[in-house]
Amino acid sequence: MASTAFDLSTVRWRKSSYSNGSGGDCVEAAEGLPAMVPVRDSKTAEDEGPVLVFPLSAWTAFVAEIKR
Repeated sequence: MASTAFDLSTVRWRKSSYSNGSGGDCVEAAEGLPAMVPVRDSKTAEDEGPVLVFPLSAWTAFVAEIKR
């Protein structure tokens, strides 16, 4: 069985520009990982909450659809 654990200790998280002023109610996506985009809830980021990891191609398609 392949491991699904990723070391995210060095990634740079970027909060959505639609996040409210108190930092909640949005998502953060990590930058700089090849072929994948980790995403987390900005409300639980400090608590090291769960992270979803998407293939870069799926994330790119998702963002393109939102923009359209």
